[in-house]
Amino acid sequence: MVVRTSSSPSAPLTAPAAALAALREAAPLTQCITNAVVTGFTANALLALGAAPAMCDIPGEAGLFAGIAGGVLVNLGTPTAEQREAAREAVRAGTPWVLDPVAVGALPVRTALAHELLDARPAIIRGNASEILALAGSGAGGRGVDATDSTDDALEAARALALRTGGTVAVSGETDLIVDAERTASVPGGSILLTRVTGGGCALGAAMAAFVAVVPPFDAAVAASAVWAVASERAAALSRGPGSFAVAFLDELAAVRPADLDGRVRLS
Repeated sequence: MVVRTSSSPSAPLTAPAAALAALREAAPLTQCITNAVVTGFTANALLALGAAPAMCDIPGEAGLFAGIAGGVLVNLGTPTAEQREAAREAVRAGTPWVLDPVAVGALPVRTALAHELLDARPAIIRGNASEILALAGSGAGGRGVDATDSTDDALEAARALALRTGGTVAVSGETDLIVDAERTASVPGGSILLTRVTGGGCALGAAMAAFVAVVPPFDAAVAASAVWAVASERAAALSRGPGSFAVAFLDELAAVRPADLDGRVRLS
C-alpha cells in the first residue's frame, strides 16, 4: 500500500498511523549515503521500522541505485571525496531524497557541498536548529554536531529553506518542528537519550527517506518524527542508560503500532 499522492502544501496531512501502515506494507528500498559512524545503527533502525536499507555510496553505482530506490538519504557526517561524488549522482536520479546537513557552518567542505545540493531540491531537509540556521545563512553552526540554538530560533530559517527548495524542512529538538511553504507541525516528546547514542538523529533522517517513498514529504517527516518520539520514550522507560537504550530503541521501533501515533502531532 502506497498512499503517496500530492506533495502540495495545501493537501491534507496523511495521518502518521496511515503512513506507518503504508511503510510496513511496502517495505521501501531506502538508499543511505551516510556517515561511517552511524551506518550499522541506521541500517538496523530502518529494518526495525519495516524498511529495506541499502548503504550504496560508491560512485558509478550510487546514481543507478537511486533510480530503483523508493527514497534516498544524503547525510554529510563524514563526506569523503567518494561520498561527495556519490551524493551528486544520487540526487540527479529523480527519486525523493533527504538532506541531513550534519555540522554545516564552520566546516567548509561539507558546507559548500550542502549549498550545492540545495539546487537539486531535496524533498526534506532534516537537521538540528543550529544546522538549519547555518544552512539558511542565518548562523554559524553549532558545537560540532550539537545544536546551540532552539527549534523555535530556527523556525524562520526553516521556512526560508522550504520556500527556496519547494520541500519540507524538519528541525529536530525537544519538540520537532516540521515546516513547508504553508504549514507547521510540531511533534513534542521523545527522550533525551537519543542524544546520548550515536546515530539517533542520523537514523531519523533515514526514516524520513523511507517514509517519503510512500507518502508526501511533509507527511513523511511528521510520521518519522512521531515514531521516533513514541519509540524513544518507551525505550527510555525500559533502560538503565545509553547502552541499554540503544537496544531497547530498536525493539520499540519494531513494536510501535500505527494507533500508537494518534495524537502525537500538532498541525497549524
